[in-house]
Amino acid sequence: MTVTPLPLTNLRLITTADYHRMAEVGILAADEQVELIAGQIIHKMPKGPAHSALCKRLEKCLEKLLGDQVLVRLQDPIQLDTYSEPEPDIAVVHPNANFYADAHPKPEEVYLIVEIADTTINRDLGTKANLYAAAGIVDYWVFNVTTQQLHVFRAPQVDGYQRQLILKGQQSIDILAFPNCTITVNECFRIR
Repeated sequence: MTVTPLPLTNLRLITTADYHRMAEVGILAADEQVELIAGQIIHKMPKGPAHSALCKRLEKCLEKLLGDQVLVRLQDPIQLDTYSEPEPDIAVVHPNANFYADAHPKPEEVYLIVEIADTTINRDLGTKANLYAAAGIVDYWVFNVTTQQLHVFRAPQVDGYQRQLILKGQQSIDILAFPNCTITVNECFRIR
């Protein structure tokens, strides 16, 4: 039997307030690996060793290069709008004295979002790129673990990013908000 999906207009989208309440009352388990994307609860994929290692290398690199100018958050929520609260692998955000204890960072507080992709490459380059662009995230990077490439997205518009680059090997890029902070692709993947 073939099931025809319902049109999106027939879906009841979940707000971030609904999502938080579902966690509070136990509908979502504390250890459940999910995130809210465009009003829908999406399962997050398990992370392999290469994914985890790259995430940790990038965290340490960004902290070393940027110090107290930023707060580097790992797999913590970003409040994009009423219906989206993704948990990017890395978010480089404005420093906050209480480490965002009162509210998750909003787009205007984000310098850079990084996703590390192996099995999620299509989602990260498609759905998430469009989501981040619509929210006005000015600098979005996707590290492709399989091809050892860096996809850089800039110039966000409501309908997507207007500028996209694919870097590899010895090519390097500056973080848009910190033009003196240069990162080489090979260094991230630890390729000599």
